Amino acid sequence: MSTLYLIPTTLGETSINRILPSYNSEIISKLKYFIVEDIRSARRFLKQCDSDINIDYLTFFVLNQHTSTGELNTFLKPMKEGNDMGIISEAGCPAIADPGADVVALAQRENFTVVPLVGPSSILLALMASGFNGQSFAFNGYLPVQPAERVKAIRHIESKAITNNQSQIFIETPYRNMKMFEDLIQTCNPNTLLCVAADITLSTEFIKTKTIKNWKNNKPELNKRPSIFIIYKS
Repeated sequence: MSTLYLIPTTLGETSINRILPSYNSEIISKLKYFIVEDIRSARRFLKQCDSDINIDYLTFFVLNQHTSTGELNTFLKPMKEGNDMGIISEAGCPAIADPGADVVALAQRENFTVVPLVGPSSILLALMASGFNGQSFAFNGYLPVQPAERVKAIRHIESKAITNNQSQIFIETPYRNMKMFEDLIQTCNPNTLLCVAADITLSTEFIKTKTIKNWKNNKPELNKRPSIFIIYKS
């Protein structure tokens, strides 16, 4: 039975050896077919994992927001012919806030073996360092872009954090991070706890938990820095 390997990548400019186990490179060196978001960055990552890998002998299938359902259904053809394949995310773990989930669902329906490899998840790493409830948490993805809808969403997840004693995790496009931070400061209760985690695993890593009230005079610079936001009750 063919196997689909879910291959995590680094979260930024970090040494492969610091983030990923050597076993991942062993698996990668055996694969000839990959499903990726961007071929150029995938090629670069594969070379970092195994400098001897011959990129020209590999086959890539591009999975992004432009991929049609019809195309998606052809991606696993190599597996149906007996070949193993790998999915490579742009950053972190495939299929977590990532289009790779659609391929995994297809592989499960086809009864292929799916193997997740060990690697960094910014979502879980941020939760680990937040000091918040790790027994009950929810990942909300991206909040709405429109101001009124965003404020409504913030109030809703803040309410869930308080009512359900549940950590509420969400993300934003890096260039809108500061707007998100300002909306949180202006919308949430002063005693609500907010964890901001930016550049996780990088040399510029920043992870802090404060009340909304205490964040007001300690605004971090988050512009264009990959960030995770977590709300929890005081």
